[in-house]
Amino acid sequence: MPSPSPAAPRIAIVGSGFSGIGMAIRLKQMGLDSFTIYEAAGEIGGTWRDNTYPGAACDVPSHLYSFSFEPNPGWSRSFGLQAEIFAYLKHCIRKYGLEQFVRCHARVASASFDEARQVWRLEIEHGDMACTAAASSPLSRETIEADIVIAASGPLSRPAMPQIAGLERFAGKLFHSARWDHDYPLEGKRVAVVGTGASAIQFVPKIQPRVAQLTLFQRTPPWIMPRPDKPVGARAQWCFKHLPFTQRLVRSAIYWQLESRAIGFVVNPKLTKYPMKFALSYLERRVKDPVLRAKLTPNYRLGCKRVLLSSDYYPALSQANVEVVTSAIREIVADGIVTADGVHHAADAIICGTGFQVNDAGAPFDVTGVDGANLSARWLRDGPEAYLGTSVAGFPNFFMMVGPNTGLGHNSMIYMIESQVQYIADCLRELQRRGARTMNLRPDVQQAFNERLQQDMRRSVWMSGCHSWYQTKSGKVTAIWPGFTFSFRRRTRRVRADEYRFAR
Repeated sequence: MPSPSPAAPRIAIVGSGFSGIGMAIRLKQMGLDSFTIYEAAGEIGGTWRDNTYPGAACDVPSHLYSFSFEPNPGWSRSFGLQAEIFAYLKHCIRKYGLEQFVRCHARVASASFDEARQVWRLEIEHGDMACTAAASSPLSRETIEADIVIAASGPLSRPAMPQIAGLERFAGKLFHSARWDHDYPLEGKRVAVVGTGASAIQFVPKIQPRVAQLTLFQRTPPWIMPRPDKPVGARAQWCFKHLPFTQRLVRSAIYWQLESRAIGFVVNPKLTKYPMKFALSYLERRVKDPVLRAKLTPNYRLGCKRVLLSSDYYPALSQANVEVVTSAIREIVADGIVTADGVHHAADAIICGTGFQVNDAGAPFDVTGVDGANLSARWLRDGPEAYLGTSVAGFPNFFMMVGPNTGLGHNSMIYMIESQVQYIADCLRELQRRGARTMNLRPDVQQAFNERLQQDMRRSVWMSGCHSWYQTKSGKVTAIWPGFTFSFRRRTRRVRADEYRFAR
């Protein structure tokens, strides 16, 4: 890695998914080469490296799920498959020359701010740091210093196992969908699936024909819309490659189509009654059994939980070897699952499609700021909170990507990521303009921002009565941005210097 100039800040980027890669590309474009990407795994890729379950794909149209400055004219389908998106990220690493800046098998265990020296000290657990599938040397620990820390590990990086009594007693195969065991043969097995979220509706139809019996444990039925997926033809791919403006037009059209959905989510939730009627009509057409259809009918407003896209989930659940169980799980025993009604459901394998640790969870690694403030303790007490999902008062020169209240229920997260990249880049320019060592968000700015944000949230669909992973246990919505994405883009275009305290 090139030696930075004396004035260049030492920048640590934690994570190598879309956020980390997008930030690194911008730093290079700014003429900075004093950064390192720390990746805990053996390869780059984040979510799209980890989630290799059967049927893994994006639920945002392909042409919008890429960096605006690096379109991919070769998408094979309307909705990108996991392997294609993973390959796209590796392409970005190669094209922008980021290989030398990535240290794999390097897990950031903690980051603490040294107030006397105005630097961050990061504890790194690492192996050989080569980007290979497995570390070839024993783990060791080192301490490095950085002037800037950018946490880009994202909220969907820590699988959440269900808190069910007896989980450890199960004698069969048990794994989370984000840690899929491809070596375990599902053919002829009795498989229990816990959870009916975005991952489960993709892998259930793929494994249903392979297993002897599939028992799906559903707590709350999701709202499901048909997935308008189709191949991208050779003629369209040629146009996208040789006439780039055509792909830009498609991207823009998709963006505004998706953005219009925010009107029903954040402006007037009553407008969701029309897509609700459509979704219920779709359910009625695809599920003929009235008993099963009743189990799959949501009783909350569309959008309150994540709206899912699938054209094969309902048909899969209608097959003879599938049972949908809505009774609560009482416990897990050695050979299966026992529900609250006392019924024993035998299982050779349990697959947990139970999502990720988003709310009621601490920071992705231990972060200690000014006066010993601990970010995890603060978040566990008050719920995850930041300013524009990026800065946190009391943690100078510490920035987050896809932080609290930046998630979306209607559009592409890549748009939000690029907005945050722009904001952090402007923060770095402001530090340079002022000749300052650190910038620390004012506490009153963060407080006022979050009070207003929660006020805006009250009229949104996410506060309409259901409970989802968007919320903490207390009901505070800390995962979703309660507005249009273009309003977030406007807020993050330039840093407002008076909102920070600068120190030389």
